[in-house]
Amino acid sequence: MLEAVGHGWSDGTRLFHGVSWTFEPGSLTALVGPSGSGKSTLLSVIAGMLRPREGHVDRTGAERALWVFQNPHGVARRRALDHVALPFVARGLGRREADVRAMSVLDRFGLADRADALFGELSGGEAQRLMLARGFAAEPDLMLIDEPTAQLDRATASEVNAAIAALAASGTVVVVATHDEGTRDACTAVLDLAAFR
Repeated sequence: MLEAVGHGWSDGTRLFHGVSWTFEPGSLTALVGPSGSGKSTLLSVIAGMLRPREGHVDRTGAERALWVFQNPHGVARRRALDHVALPFVARGLGRREADVRAMSVLDRFGLADRADALFGELSGGEAQRLMLARGFAAEPDLMLIDEPTAQLDRATASEVNAAIAALAASGTVVVVATHDEGTRDACTAVLDLAAFR
């Protein structure tokens, strides 16, 4: 929950102020605003990586946060399956069981047929969906997603937007910084920083 949150830079530049917002479990919020309005900065504040200059952030119930960046980061020579199995292995599952669960997640994100493909072989949309699938497997309380469709064509962006909706449907709080009207429309709530200048 954000309570009258504001931030700016030491030179006196103010990005936003007075932002109050409650993120409910399973909510899917589009964080929008013009370039330079502080969308990525507010994501950092929500994640706890940056302390706001004003206001308070209450992360009760959202201790496990995960951030999916605009450019998908993966290990080029590892399979898609390996990327999604890792969170399960990290929680103590054996590799076989982790792979079974990872396949189920890949299927949910439309990537089951790409399980054995190396990360470096994936298209941009596939790589972005894979990062979302890995995030889903990690079972975060809060997922922050920064411009997920910025470099994608319309059809691929629609696939990614559907994958983001699936994350929220699992009960995760999802906050998406975006300029994309399609992504905005796929969300259930909109936080427009233009109203907090």
